[in-house]
Amino acid sequence: MAMQTEWLVPLAQPRQKKWRCELCLGPATVRCAACLVTYYCDVDHQNADWVSVHAKICQLLIPLRAAPPFYTSEKERKLGEEQRRNREIFLAEVTYETAQNFLIEGHYEDAIPAALHSLKFSISIYGPSAVELVPTYIILAETSLGLGHFSQGEEYLSQGQWIVLKNTHCSYAVQSKLYRNLGLLHAAKGNFDESLYHLANDVYFACCAFGTTSSVAVSGGYFHMANVFSHQNKMDIVDSLYCEVVDLWYDHLSHFVEIQYQKLITPAEVDLLSVEDGIEEDVLDEKQRAEAIQMLNSILNFREASLRRNPKKEAKLLHALAMFHFLVHDLAKADEFVVRFLQTTQSLPKRDPNASLYHLVKLIKSKQEQAK
Repeated sequence: MAMQTEWLVPLAQPRQKKWRCELCLGPATVRCAACLVTYYCDVDHQNADWVSVHAKICQLLIPLRAAPPFYTSEKERKLGEEQRRNREIFLAEVTYETAQNFLIEGHYEDAIPAALHSLKFSISIYGPSAVELVPTYIILAETSLGLGHFSQGEEYLSQGQWIVLKNTHCSYAVQSKLYRNLGLLHAAKGNFDESLYHLANDVYFACCAFGTTSSVAVSGGYFHMANVFSHQNKMDIVDSLYCEVVDLWYDHLSHFVEIQYQKLITPAEVDLLSVEDGIEEDVLDEKQRAEAIQMLNSILNFREASLRRNPKKEAKLLHALAMFHFLVHDLAKADEFVVRFLQTTQSLPKRDPNASLYHLVKLIKSKQEQAK
């Protein structure tokens, strides 16, 4: 379905009703001719909303925005309200996921309309001060920071922080994301001490959420703290924090590579084990993939640009990248990083055979043979 536009005739509008733009709340001059219930200040905002999410939800908005039916009983009214609430919950989830996907892909402009829809639906469902709004405020803040709109990002984060302070039952995972973005905001503004304070909170709440300091959820806080210390030219701290990030991802990735290797050598037993433990074939979701590749590639650039190269640290990082690319099914890249690992370790003293690397190489070869 293509975007359809209907221009509004001012004199034809009811005097008491002033239609507002879906995105900016400015006076509307056009509306979607497909649903007839969504208004915009101009065609540019209609197009932005259409590309972002309106094409997905156009017809779903009609029952929500049309005049409510006449109910003949209290039972009918309650049923109608329940249906409306369920529809809003569904649309809040769809628009949130759409905004999050655009954010992961770096399409910040496209993420904004979907996130604004999600915020409106969430406010309608839960109220203006509910903790359920915080994840959407975080997405809006991230898109604003990605576009360099720091004042707008700060406003969204302030809204989220105010809600968290008012509600003691906000999840640790959400608080971790909130403080990470506050840290990134202050880092972008050059307030490095303030940034480190918020990023330390990010690490703390990530540990609370996942019950351990060895979770990769903690790695983002360490990574961004290292970048702040880099601006302060405290390179020993940067190096130490980057090592921590690599160690976290190395342990996480090697765990799943080992499961894949056990499947290869004893498929029946491990398949049963995987089902019992709920282990999925794809061990990294889209957000984790984006974070892992950003962190590991950035650290690799740092290591390779260093005047004091450390082959041992580089080798572990290259091994982690090889495992990452294997687990995301990019065998060519995995093979490339294995070769780079072997080249880097040539200058190191001879050690015991690396069983983990051996298992990875066997897995890559097996997958390549299957693909032939």
